[in-house]
Amino acid sequence: MYKKMFFALVTLSLLLAGCSAANRSLDSVQQLPVEAPAAAPEMQREAVGEGFSPDKSAYSMDNSATTIERLVIKNATLSIAVDDPLKSMETISKMADAMGGFVVTADMYQQTLSNGAKVPQVSMTIRVPVEQLDEAMGAIKAETDQPVISENVNSQDVTAEYTDLDSKLINLEAAERQLQEIMASANKTEDVLSVYSQLVSVREQIEVIKGQMKYYEQSAALSSISVQMYANAAMQPITIAGWQPKGVAKEALQSLINTLQSLGSFGIRAVILYIPVLILIFGPIALIIWGIRALVKRARRGRKTPFITPEA
Repeated sequence: MYKKMFFALVTLSLLLAGCSAANRSLDSVQQLPVEAPAAAPEMQREAVGEGFSPDKSAYSMDNSATTIERLVIKNATLSIAVDDPLKSMETISKMADAMGGFVVTADMYQQTLSNGAKVPQVSMTIRVPVEQLDEAMGAIKAETDQPVISENVNSQDVTAEYTDLDSKLINLEAAERQLQEIMASANKTEDVLSVYSQLVSVREQIEVIKGQMKYYEQSAALSSISVQMYANAAMQPITIAGWQPKGVAKEALQSLINTLQSLGSFGIRAVILYIPVLILIFGPIALIIWGIRALVKRARRGRKTPFITPEA
């Protein structure tokens, strides 16, 4: 009898101790910040992009310094004049595909010149592997035999931002593992729900950070090139002294042609449209005025004629 009671008391004591430990663990996790440092085994993180190798070590649980190579985003802009912007757009698109890149945007619209002619103009953006950026720029410049209108290559070092995100990700993943262990050992329903709510919040932050890191990695791996292409017919000739007699004569001749065209168009409209309309509007008015003047003249002549009496 005593042996049975002793065994029951021991069993109950063990159960109470387990519940107390679970409650203490739950209290500790409720006070745990989302980004608090937590112990984590040494991890390996693979980075995609220039200067990142798959076997690069990230961070270890003792927060020892880790060498992380540079992560640089390179982008370029280019403006050129070509003979046929539409044909050049197709050539550049095929080049991007052949290099393992792709076309981000490609827009074409018409540009009206001073002489009334319309020529196409193209604005497009492509992405190519960063190690082939110079080759791609050279291929685009080869589309024209004219001097480049404008060119710009810029670089952005995002190593610090990427490193900070990587550190936050490791801490959040460690917190996620701890929350999973606590939830597995919790006995009360409200404890499980509380831990699960924090676990969902931590996982959301993990996904956001992973998305940001992936954006940096892809931006560093694929450079962006924005290309503006004008038709050669739309570009003015490049001068050194600033004045070209040939250009002035060409502009004067074009102005003369435009003036003659305007006068000819006005004459055609006057004969076909303006004169018939004016006749229809003012013709009846002119006839009425002419008739009134004729009646007035007759009346005046009648008053001036003398009255002659016959002689006796």
